[in-house]
Amino acid sequence: MRGMIGLALVLALAGCGRREALQPAQGASLPQTPAEARVQPTVDQLLTPTPTARPARSEEVLRKSQERQDDRFDLPPQG
Repeated sequence: MRGMIGLALVLALAGCGRREALQPAQGASLPQTPAEARVQPTVDQLLTPTPTARPARSEEVLRKSQERQDDRFDLPPQG
């Protein structure tokens, strides 16, 4: 019985999602235009992460182990 109530609750919550474009709240405006931007970015442009924020994943597989080269700056702590 509990499982059916939980399932019904999850289905009800899943149907509550809104599928319309995001807009600033009524009476509010978009954030200030960035200093170096020529025009005000749109909502979609503001919500799209830059490549720096979400870098591409490297799928390169290490084929064989390699010994690390000496690092002259890798010194033990003083003390």
